[in-house]
This record gives sequence, structure tokens and C-alpha cells, in this order.
Amino acid sequence: MWSRRPLVVVELAKGTKEETIEWFTKRIVEKKANGGAQLLVKPLVMENGDEHIYLVGASHLRLLLGAETVGLVKECNDNSMRTFTYSSRKTFKDFADDNHNFLTMAECQYIIKHELENLRAKDEKMIPGYPQAKLYPGKSIVRRLLTSGILVQIFPLHDREELKKLRHSWYGRVKVGYQPLDEIRCYFGETIALYFGFLEYFTFALVPMAVIGIPYYVFAWEDYDKYVMFATFNLLWSTVILEVWKRICAIMTYRWGTLLMKRQFEEPRPGFHGVLGTNPVTGREEPVYSSIKRQIRIYLVSLPFVCLCLYFSLYVMMIYFDLEQWALDYHEANESNFSSLMLFVPSIIYAVVIEIMNRIYRYAAEFLTSWENHRLESSYQNHLILKVLVFNFLNCFASLFYIAFVLFDMKLLRQSLATLLITSQILNQFAESLLPYWLQKRHKKRMKKRMCSLKTDTDLSVVEQVNLEKEMGTYVVCITTAKELRVFWAVADRDISQRNMKYSWLFGLAAYFQGTFDDYLELFLQFGYVSLFSCVYPLAAVFAVLNNITEIYSDALKMCRVYKRPFAEPTANIGVWQLAFETMSVISVVTNCILIGMSPQVNALFADSKTDLILTVALVELFPKTVDNSDFSHECPWQLGDPDAKFWLPSLDLFFSVFSGLLAWLLRLLLWQLRNRLWS
Repeated sequence: MWSRRPLVVVELAKGTKEETIEWFTKRIVEKKANGGAQLLVKPLVMENGDEHIYLVGASHLRLLLGAETVGLVKECNDNSMRTFTYSSRKTFKDFADDNHNFLTMAECQYIIKHELENLRAKDEKMIPGYPQAKLYPGKSIVRRLLTSGILVQIFPLHDREELKKLRHSWYGRVKVGYQPLDEIRCYFGETIALYFGFLEYFTFALVPMAVIGIPYYVFAWEDYDKYVMFATFNLLWSTVILEVWKRICAIMTYRWGTLLMKRQFEEPRPGFHGVLGTNPVTGREEPVYSSIKRQIRIYLVSLPFVCLCLYFSLYVMMIYFDLEQWALDYHEANESNFSSLMLFVPSIIYAVVIEIMNRIYRYAAEFLTSWENHRLESSYQNHLILKVLVFNFLNCFASLFYIAFVLFDMKLLRQSLATLLITSQILNQFAESLLPYWLQKRHKKRMKKRMCSLKTDTDLSVVEQVNLEKEMGTYVVCITTAKELRVFWAVADRDISQRNMKYSWLFGLAAYFQGTFDDYLELFLQFGYVSLFSCVYPLAAVFAVLNNITEIYSDALKMCRVYKRPFAEPTANIGVWQLAFETMSVISVVTNCILIGMSPQVNALFADSKTDLILTVALVELFPKTVDNSDFSHECPWQLGDPDAKFWLPSLDLFFSVFSGLLAWLLRLLLWQLRNRLWS
């Protein structure tokens, strides 16, 4: 007996050999004891008779056993959270043998993905029909099919009814309130829900700064030096909000059952390659790649390339300052409204160039990181994030640091910050909201014309519908009646007429959801603009709030209508991005302390002793870091939920030690410049 609905689509390359298809589908349906996945498969016969697309599902019993295998954590009748086991299923809340909603659709699809990826080669030396595609005992069959080009893609299906409900409660109407995070989690999984939860929290956290910033901006518009109080608020705000987020994140993930969920064994990346060797841990034969060769690639190729890109970014920055000087000279020579507008042109051009450079560098960083040939996906992501963050930070904020601590020009700092922030938000909103909306409306109009040229819906075969709808931008399961649903999934091997099945799914040309990397990166840069120098431009938080509100609706629209549905990925926190935001928070503490020390109001308090001023600034800078590293911060349960904390915490401490040393050196340099400025 099949489950209540089809869950996953497996698309093989057109023209795949029959023996390969037969072998692969047989391995999918074989029992677990024989090395199979024990799932159910239904082929879709295309017009030319080619069978290269398959629907994969599972029985309710198989999904429950799979939930135990992957270690899903569910709520018990006593309100505690425990790892699900089939033998004790009656003790879990809302469980019933006939309740097929005990597992969410996202969890069911995650289970099927896990079972497919854990199909292992047994005695096969190669993929049947393709002698050049070698197989090694114990290695993933799906990953080998992907790297060989035989398997095109595996993706989960949308459920039209559930998607319609989610769209209505999420972005169907404009409202002031919280997002349906639990519903998002049930449909898209914890990773997506956690991103939208962080976006929502960050937006609400910006509201106090925006409320304070509006009157501060209005009443101190022309006085650029009256920013001490706002800088002090920035200093505390940037530290506190991240500590509060840790606790909110722990509450959500505990309720979702991922806080204490065991981490799955990480397989090598599909793009990893190497010579055949012996794994020193498992003793199995598999591709291996020398870590020394990888380090050589990193330090002799990637690192010099990144440094070259950073140098080029600084060179472009100096060109920008030359343009600023030209615009200022032009304005002084020609006092007019046009010359006043020309003052903003260099900043706008520079902001556009920054966005272009960031996107070009992103492609280069992805190419370099892939070329480094990292074995694990987590290692690949960490190296990619490090490359992108370093360049984006310098590219976006170097000019602001130069204006603040070298030129000491608060008026130019305000103008540059406002222009960079607003221009980047306009460009991002165009690329992420207006352009997808226009493409969707254009595509919808074209599809209506094509539908009018066809017969009525009841006469369309499923093949005709697939050929029509595979060009659309999302994947939807649509079955007209529950009776037809029961008939289709009643017997796996039953031949049902394709013309009588009124279900459809959309696949083919829609954009893959590339993860939350770019979304977190956008928030990271926004956090930098707001926390570093917003004391000289208090309206930065206001524009950030407006941008994030739009971002919530546009991202929700894209998830439901533009991107392919991603597989759910259980997670307990936002991962390495927490470290990135905390690093930015530390930098903002240093920056705001230096700005406070440079202000005329503080200088007036220490008119007789500049040494006392420097020592006070250094002491204030150290206080938020002391609070952040106090025992109170270690009481957060998310840290206790990681069984491997004793292994990665020393590495994290080492990173912070090195970074703190560099930060201390930067602080001494800035204080030295401050001392020279005060005593000159």
C-alpha cells in the first residue's frame, strides 16, 4: 500500500540504457535486507515511449521505519522530546495507525532522499550498461549516477492544496504580525524556517533603532558630530541582539525536534574526485585526494587570487575618491542644483560597481573552491563562505573605514553610507522581487495563450500536461479527487490509463533553490551597514526595516512560485553565519568606541588628559566582549545539544584567539591615530 501522495521525482537522462534503468529501479524497490531502499516507483511514459522520469513514494509503515532510521525527534504524550522509535510509537503525541499526517510532507521527502542516497554498491564493479562508470563497494549509487550524468536530478514535489493554504497565511495578504514559522517548517523544513525566523527577528530588532533614529536624524541633521548617544546605543544593540537570538533559536529548534537531533554521517561531495585508494578509517577502496595537494592549491593559488581581488577592490575605492574630489571641485566651481546632484553620482556609481564586483567574485570563488577539491560539503561551504565574506566585507566597508578614520569626514561618511545602503537595496529588490514578478506575469500570459489552443482540461493526457507545464516555474501535485488519488496509489504494479489520471507536476526549467547563502549574506552586509556607522546616519535602520519587510514577502513568493521545492534539511542553528554575525558585532564594538572617542563631546570631557580618554575608550571596547564571553552566554542549551562540542569548541576558541589578536592590533592602530589627531 502506497502513502497518501507521490513525494519525489527522479529524472534520468534521456536515452538511458534499459538495463541501467531496470537495475536502478530494482535497487530502489528491493528490501532493506537485500541492500535496497524498499521504496515504491511508478514510471511516467512520455509521448515517444521513453521512460526516464519516475515517481517515488513509500508506504506509511516504511516512512515510520525511515523516521526511526534518520533519528527524527517528535513530541511525546508527556510533552518531552524524544527520538522516534517504531516500537514505542504509541507514546508519541498525535500518533495513530491511520493518521498519515503524523509525519509532515517535508519529513517524508527527507526520509526518501535519505534512503535513496544510502543505496550502496554491493558486488557491482560498474553501473550496468556504462562500463566507464566505476562503482566501489559501499559507495553511494545515487551520487555515482549524478557524477556520471546518468541521473539528471532528484527533487521533491509541491502539494497544491497545502501550498495554497501556506501562501494565504504567509504572503497572500499584507498584514502586521508574525510569519507562520511552524507551517513553513512543516512544508519546507527547518533550514528554510530558521532563515525566515532569523529574518523576522532581525527586522523586529531593528525597530527600536529605527524609532530612535528618526527623531535623532531630524533634530541633528546638520550637526554631524552629535552621534555619541546613538553610537553608544549601537554598541550595546549589536551585542545584545545576537545573544537573544541564540535563545530564540534554541526555543524554536527544541520545539521542532532538531536541537538534540543526531548529526548524520557526511558523505563525500558529488564533485569530489581523486585516485583510487584505501580509506584509513573504513578500510574500503574509494577515491582519495592528498590533503597536501589541497593545501598547496589553497595557499599558492586561491589565497594569492583573493589577495589580488582585495587589492583590485582597494584600487577601485581610490578611483571612487578621485571621483568624489572631482565632484566636490565641480560643485565649488558651479554652485547650482545640478552640481549638488553631481555630488551623489560618484557614490551611486561606486555602489553599482560594488554589486557587480561582488557577483563576479562570487562566481570566481565558487570555481576556486570547487577546484580545491574538498571532500565534504561542509568543508566546501566553509571555505566558500570565508572567501566571499572577506571580499564582500572589504569591498563594501573599506571606503567607509577610510572616510571615518583617515579622512575624518563625517559629512562624506553619512553621504556614502546612505548612498551605498539605499543603492544596494534598490538593486537587490529589483533582482529579487521586480524581475521575478515581471517574468512570472509574462510567463502566465504566454501559458494562457497556449492553454487556449489546446483541448479542455479533461481531454488532456498527463504527457501533454507535462510537456506544457514543465516550462513553468514550480512543481505542483494536483489530483482532482480523493478517489483518483486512492486508485493511483492503491497498487504499485497496476497499469492505470495515463489519460484518466488528472494529476500533474511541474519540472524541468525552473530555477533550483540555491540555499540560503545569498540571503544570509545580504543580511550580514545589512547588519554591517547598520551596526558600524549608522550613528552618523540614523535612518539606516529605517531603510533596513522597510527593505526586510519587502524581503519577507518577495522571498516567500519565490519559495512558493519561482524555485523548485528544496528538500528539508534538519538544523539546530544558522551555522557558520552565527560566527560571522558575531565577528561583525565585535568589529562594530571597536568602530563605535573609536567614533565615540573621536567625538567633540567626549574630547571636551577629557580636555586635560588625552591619555585618560584613550584608556577609557579601550575599557569600554572590552566590556561588551566580556559580557559576550561570560558564563551566562554558555548557559544556552544549543551548545549543550551538540555531542561534538568538545571537539569543535577548541577550534572555535583558537579562531577567536587569532581574530582577537588581529583586532587588538587594529585597535592599537586606531587609538594611535586618535592620539595623534588629539595631540596635533
